[in-house]
Amino acid sequence: MKLQSGHEVVPLEGHEREKQLKDFQGYTNGLIRLMPGRWLFPTRFQKVADRIYNFQHKKSDVVVMTWPKCGTTWTQEIVWTMMNSPNLDHPDAKSPILARSPFIEMDMFFPELKPGELPPSEDPFYVAFKKVCGNKNPADGMHVQLAEDVADPRLIKTHLPFSLMPPALLDTCKVVYVARNPKDVIVSFHHHSRLVKLHDYVGTFADFAQYFVDDDLVFGPYWLHLKEAWERRTHKNLHFIFYEDLKVNPLAEIKKLDTFLNTDLTEAQLNGIVKYTSFKEMRARDNAPVFEFEQKGVKVEAFNGEVIKKDGGFFRKGESGDWKGKFTPEMDDKVNHWIRKNLDNLGLEFKYGL
Repeated sequence: MKLQSGHEVVPLEGHEREKQLKDFQGYTNGLIRLMPGRWLFPTRFQKVADRIYNFQHKKSDVVVMTWPKCGTTWTQEIVWTMMNSPNLDHPDAKSPILARSPFIEMDMFFPELKPGELPPSEDPFYVAFKKVCGNKNPADGMHVQLAEDVADPRLIKTHLPFSLMPPALLDTCKVVYVARNPKDVIVSFHHHSRLVKLHDYVGTFADFAQYFVDDDLVFGPYWLHLKEAWERRTHKNLHFIFYEDLKVNPLAEIKKLDTFLNTDLTEAQLNGIVKYTSFKEMRARDNAPVFEFEQKGVKVEAFNGEVIKKDGGFFRKGESGDWKGKFTPEMDDKVNHWIRKNLDNLGLEFKYGL
């Protein structure tokens, strides 16, 4: 099968498939690779890929694009607040971020609905879908339809690379791209993959790091994702941010965003947004979809409760340099080799020791 982006769909098979499904127990529908690029996705991505590639963006849209765990939720909250609630008084501000700023490819993580089947009524994504999309059919993809129908100005999240997004994306709307040093990405994505049942990673941290350097994590390869964005960094509609800079001086980076987005905020509004979107404040009002419900007699959980008790939840630390307490010397050597091989020739300069 060939996608309209030109990528060939290759099902993951044999030993590679067995190992992935043993370690990532949430990928119950299997995995595919897209060639060229060796992009790895749950099998259902092929159901939404062309729809995303042909998505009709508007001039007023803003897309937050990152690889997983590069500060997506933080950046979404900052940008959405700047665009929609600069005085921190929007009535929807306390609703889950993915209801206000849809994750356009998220449908690929969920089982396909059978004809006439509906999601559980308690599912917070279905609640948001019914509110925004009315009587549309959730079987056609709740999240891609949320992205279509959410109120203007739309803020859309994606972990997809530019090569899988609409070719005219940057000529149509604005994109905010956030990059983070790969060592902290490994630590944060490992926690996220253990925490979130859609991934349900049960392997070791060392194996997870090996998956990363082998470009075998879902949404990978990270270096190619970065390369595609870095090569477009001079486009007037792309704003490239380093997570570490946002962490060290959020006010300075939000002022740059204010200029890029043409939001023309006052100093008081900017300072209010810095405080409102701080890690401490966002963790205190954490409205991520933590839920449980019965589906056909089976208990469904979004997050792994044992991981939350032991290591923290969705908002864990938000630190830069956390990798230093996690990496063994051998692991550090492997990742340094990956960096030299894949990133050094791009001219990207990450900060590792903050």
